Amino acid sequence: MPLSPSSSFYLFLSSIIFLLLLPLSLSSPFNTSFFIDCGSPEGSTDAFNRTWLPDQFYTGGSTAVVSEPLRFHQIAEKTIRYFPLSFGKKNCYVVPLPPGRYYLRTFTVYDNYDGKSHSPSFDVSVEGTLVFSWRSPWPEGFLRDGSYSDLFAFIGDGELDLCFYSIATDPPIVGSLEVLQVDPSSYDADGTGQNVLLVNYGRLSCGSDQWGPGFTNHTDSFGRSWQSDEDFRSDDSKSVARSLSTVEKIKGVNQAPNYFPMKLYQTAVTASGGGGSLVYELEVDAKLDYLLWFHFSEIDSTVKKAGQRVFDLVVNDQNVSRVDVFHEVGGFAAFSLNYTVKNLSSTTVTVKLSSVSGAPIISGLENYAIVPADMATVPEQVTAMKALKDSLRVPDRMGWNGDPCAPTNWDAWEGVSCRANSQGSALVIFQIDLGSQGLKGFISEQISLLTNLNSLNLSSNTLTGQLPLGLGHKSLVSLDLSNNQLTGPIPESLSLSSLKLVLLNGNELQGKVPEEVYSVGVHGGIIDLSGNKGLCGVPSLPSCPLLWENGHLSKGGKIAIAISCVVFLILVLLVIYLCCIWRGRHDYDFAPPHDLTSLAAKRNRYQRQKSLMLLEMESQHAKGMPTLPLNSQ
Repeated sequence: MPLSPSSSFYLFLSSIIFLLLLPLSLSSPFNTSFFIDCGSPEGSTDAFNRTWLPDQFYTGGSTAVVSEPLRFHQIAEKTIRYFPLSFGKKNCYVVPLPPGRYYLRTFTVYDNYDGKSHSPSFDVSVEGTLVFSWRSPWPEGFLRDGSYSDLFAFIGDGELDLCFYSIATDPPIVGSLEVLQVDPSSYDADGTGQNVLLVNYGRLSCGSDQWGPGFTNHTDSFGRSWQSDEDFRSDDSKSVARSLSTVEKIKGVNQAPNYFPMKLYQTAVTASGGGGSLVYELEVDAKLDYLLWFHFSEIDSTVKKAGQRVFDLVVNDQNVSRVDVFHEVGGFAAFSLNYTVKNLSSTTVTVKLSSVSGAPIISGLENYAIVPADMATVPEQVTAMKALKDSLRVPDRMGWNGDPCAPTNWDAWEGVSCRANSQGSALVIFQIDLGSQGLKGFISEQISLLTNLNSLNLSSNTLTGQLPLGLGHKSLVSLDLSNNQLTGPIPESLSLSSLKLVLLNGNELQGKVPEEVYSVGVHGGIIDLSGNKGLCGVPSLPSCPLLWENGHLSKGGKIAIAISCVVFLILVLLVIYLCCIWRGRHDYDFAPPHDLTSLAAKRNRYQRQKSLMLLEMESQHAKGMPTLPLNSQ
């Protein structure tokens, strides 16, 4: 049975993401509502003008129709989503939401949809905290007609995780999901804090039948439904209880932060005979504390002054308050107060309204279990595990959905072990054992975020790609990646680990083995690197090339190339420098002074004239002409 036998479930959707997609169908101060018809392939609009979306945001499962759909008047009650074991033991609805406080409601029904006449056993969690438990066999009324369950919860990480966990081999089921954002200060949130969930154990409207969104056309800004108080009265009170009602408007309703509706205060129950007591008996789980919220309105027009109707409010024999409604707010006005019940020794909370003057009166009563939020996995490690789920292609049958470690009373993801961190405030991933699971992906670099990982076994799969550069923290003691198709070098980050077992055999790794990794075997640990033809640099393996290491230039090779480049550059600069000096010293050979050039030209002209005269004399001598002295007087 669910923790909340009378409740419902409203699941809100971000106004930023969905405001343009979803019509407003509730009067909400936050102007957003969200409805999912689980198992339905198409959307619809119900008799109360609420628009239902087709099934979405689920991680797996199958769909079905109840065996007698004509018995169910609401559209969203006729189809279901169920989660057979082939989709793993844990499945979720993951709904993107902005941070805030939300009212959540779910409808659950079996109605022999599978023809097996066996109602399933399963648990339900919200944000990693167990909130509802169903155990076979269900009560007959729930079995055929189903049940609504609801709660208030804070969502702070950007998405709602509503998860279902199979008990034994039973498939969990759900008929509908609803979400509504509410005031973050509602129901004394400032006092109880954000690390609790308020699970409905009874929301009673005194003196009326069941009403509220999904049941009648009466509105409630938070989407709350209210049930009749009649079944919760003690046997003695049933005989003296008298119902009152009014159509007069009530002052002080629909106000922040709780937005209680007017209809709640337009009916009431009082004791007949002008005195006596009213007693309510509320079934609870004795392990939890409970927040009780009481609603009053003086709607009897014969009460005209303070002191005319006074009564004591007593919870489990503890006098909580003396109440005079007229004194507090006058007539036809809303008045409420709350009280927290702690340290229960019984599974029943008894509420007694005992007369002091006149008969007691009450309009409504709410009972919420205060459920402390369970420890969740460190957000960075959730990110890492989701990345590994995708990169390793983890099959659906393993149920890797929701928080990897929470709730703590469920098993962690298959093949995963968790522990509390050193502060005891959150959960961390301690071991991953996925050997021989048919994985065909690669190891995500996000694995470096698993800073508390002690043991990693991914052996005998078909993993490819290189080992992540950040693989290995001080916490890592055991590493088995044998018999895959991994390539590339062994990362230096493994040198920082506390490894005592290293099995990397049967892969296609290459490059130099870090000395610290190889020393695991030297210091009494176990290491196996066989079958990796490209590994080198340690005993029993070939020597590594001088300038080549791990598929790229070694450190020595890079240094040698750098030195060669520097020497070559120096030689080039030296040659250029010497050429410049030599050229500077011989510049005058190529540009003689102007006066030297003129003198040489004159000499050349004189020599040419002398030569012409000698040739002329030789010509005359040859013809017999007398020779004249060169100088005659």
